[in-house]
This record gives sequence, C-alpha cells and structure tokens, in this order.
Amino acid sequence: MRYKKEYWLIVLFALSLAVAGLCFGDPASILPGLRKIILMQDVLITDYVETVGPGAAFVNSALVTLISAGLLYFSGDVPNGFTITEIGLMSGFALFGKNIFNIWPIILGTFLYSRIQKEPFSKYVTTALLATALSPLVSYMAFGSRHAHLLWGLVIGVIIGLILPPLSAYTYKVQNGMNLYNMGFACGMLAMMIVPMLAAMDDSPQAVSYWAEGYNLEFGLMLASYCVIFIVCGIFFSGTPIWAAWAGYRRILTTSGRAPSDYLRTSGHGPVLINMGVNGLVAMAYILLVGGDLNGPTLGGIFTVIGFSAYGKHLFNILPVMVGVLFGGVFMHYNVDAPSLQLAALFGTTLAPFAGVFGPVTGVAAGFLHSAVVLQTGSALAGVNLYNNGFSGGLISIVLFPVVTAIFRHSNPDLVPMDFFVDTRGDKPAPLERDQIPTIREPAASEGQEEHREN
Repeated sequence: MRYKKEYWLIVLFALSLAVAGLCFGDPASILPGLRKIILMQDVLITDYVETVGPGAAFVNSALVTLISAGLLYFSGDVPNGFTITEIGLMSGFALFGKNIFNIWPIILGTFLYSRIQKEPFSKYVTTALLATALSPLVSYMAFGSRHAHLLWGLVIGVIIGLILPPLSAYTYKVQNGMNLYNMGFACGMLAMMIVPMLAAMDDSPQAVSYWAEGYNLEFGLMLASYCVIFIVCGIFFSGTPIWAAWAGYRRILTTSGRAPSDYLRTSGHGPVLINMGVNGLVAMAYILLVGGDLNGPTLGGIFTVIGFSAYGKHLFNILPVMVGVLFGGVFMHYNVDAPSLQLAALFGTTLAPFAGVFGPVTGVAAGFLHSAVVLQTGSALAGVNLYNNGFSGGLISIVLFPVVTAIFRHSNPDLVPMDFFVDTRGDKPAPLERDQIPTIREPAASEGQEEHREN
C-alpha cells in the first residue's frame, strides 16, 4: 500500500504541469492549442512549445500524465521504480509527439492483446504506454496521409499495440540489459517495416523540425524548482532518517544500472528522490552549458532522465555517456548545440549501463558512437519513432556489448552475457531463478522485483 502513495504524488505533478501551462500561456489559447496538437502529424521534431505555445503544451502533458496514471492505477499494476520511469516518459514526450488522441489506439491494441492471451491488462499496461512511441504514425494515418482517415489511424494504432508486446519481449533478450530504452529498439524495428511499406505506396511521412528558443530562463527556473523539491523531499520528508537517505543514494551510485535495476524497491523513496533531483539538475546544466535550448523536446529528455533515475540512471553512469556525445559533437559534427545532439546527450543516457558495468571510458565510447548513429537512424524511420535514441541505443548495445565483453573477459571473467527469461511485458522482465542469476556487480533481479512478480 505504501507504494500506491506514488499515484497521489503523480497527480500532484500533473496538476503542477497544468498550472505551469496556465502561467506560461494565455488560458484562452489552450483549447485551440490542444485542437491543433491533436490534428498535427507529430513526427520528429515537433516541439509543441513552438507550434502552439507553452500553455497548451504543458496542459497536454498534464492530461497525458493523468491518463497514464489512471491506466496504471485502475489496471491494478503494482507500483515500483518503473512506474516513475513511465510517468517521466509520458509527461516528457507529451511535449513533443504524444497527445490525448494519438495514444489511445495503441493502448487499445495492447488491451486487445491481453484479451487474446486471456491475461489481465495489468500485465501489459506498461507495454501499452511505452508503445505510444509510435503514436506519430496514428496521427499521420489519421490526418497527414494521402489517404488520411480516422479509421486508418485507429487501425494502424491497434496493429502496433497488438505487435509490440511479443516483439518487445524478444528485443529485451538480445540487448543484455545494456539499453534502458528497450521499447525504443522494438518500436524502431517495427517502424523499419511500416515506413518502407508506406514509401513504396508513395505515402511516407516527412521529418520536420519545429524547435522553440528563448525559454531558458522560465523553464530553467521551473526545472530547478522541481529538482530542488525532489532533493529536499528525499532528504527530509521520505520517512527515513537523513543519514539513511544519503546512504541509500550513495549505494545507488555504486550500482551499474544494468536492466533491470529498480532503485525504488532496493533503496526506497528518499534515495530515489535525491537521485531524481541530482540527475535533473545535471541534465539541465548540460543543455545550458553547451548553449542549448530548454523547450519541449529537451524538457522531454530531462523528464526522461529524471524518470529513469528510479530505474537504472545515476550521476556516475550518465555523465560519461553525455561526455561521449559532447566529444562526438566536437570532433565529428562541430556543433554541440545542434538540436539533434542536444537530444542525443539527454536520451543517449539509455546507454548508461555501459559506464556502470565496464567503466567510464567505455561509457564515453558508447556516447561517442551514439552521437553518430542516432542521426542516421532518425532519417531512416522518417521521424515516426519518438524513442529514436532507444533504437540507436539498441543497435549499439548489440554490437558493442559482445566486443567489449571479449576485450574485458581476460581481466574480469564475471562480465558474461545475461540470459534473460522474460514474459511479454516488454520492459518488465520476470525475475531470474536463483541459479540463473549472472555474477555481475549486482543481482539481476532485486527482492522488490520478485515481490512485484509474485503480486
């Protein structure tokens, strides 16, 4: 029951986003702005702050956050660290791609999949929410295609929702827990099938670039306030002594972050809140230091980093990857403040386990590779996969992990591939049996996750 208190905090967070929308924009423009958001194609990069203003953008984020929390709560999903991760993803991407219309057909498809499997929807609700990474395809088929029709949007969304549960379960196995955005890789694989089919019919989406500027002060103050509140609550109001909260946070910093790593169940609310605040401040500082912009997409990236602070990311494993992307911008692209590289530095932290398992040098190398690979994968998918960095991270993981393992094996034979036995919940693997747990720096499944599985 104590974990279900998370939902009240999520509701407060959603309400704060709505209040921010009312403060940043004209209230009279919010409903017209929401209508425009719904009718847009939403392919990358469509910054709602730029296209409709911050008011409607933040209200859309608040509504999507409430919808997500409602689905998790009423489906009976047991809250854990990944619940915070899902909320961070949904609220963040609702600023540049997801809206109160285009997420529903995909959710419906996954619901139908649960009925076909004769299993409770709570087992698949996580996959349903994460699968909305392909929601731009719903908007495109409904409003932007040469044969646009609401029915086509519904059909493509339901198909996506039906396919992704088994597909994401398979892709989880091949990445060895090194890519935290498993669903991004699964969505990328599916988009690689759908986009060429549309192109063959001369009906392919076209990537766009809407990028807001000039909001660094306002959004910076808002983000800093969130992060400070997280840290203060983690230290003083989490129900644990101050020393225990700091000890738990230091323990998080010693973990690899290799999936699955549920920090909420292993360390408690206080350390996780501190981790969220620290990571959010670091991510924001990176954008400001490279001369970037705080807008819909970068706020989405920062919210994602904050969300994954409960499930795999911490200061010591995200910094090397961000430094690697920075080096890539300096030595390959020569423009570290380019929008695509700003997003690569934030979302590229999906590769944080490389730094946690193999050390910071490997983390820098992974970030350096990511800065190049992610720019090519986005164009191939026509911008329809909102988790494009997850797709790039999956490709890098599949190639880099066996190579690095072979190099390091002579000095650390414990770094062996993880043999995951997962169910079709995609990003929430079933725990390994005791004799199947690999000998890495930390157990592959925590006691909290075993408890979650039993529930």
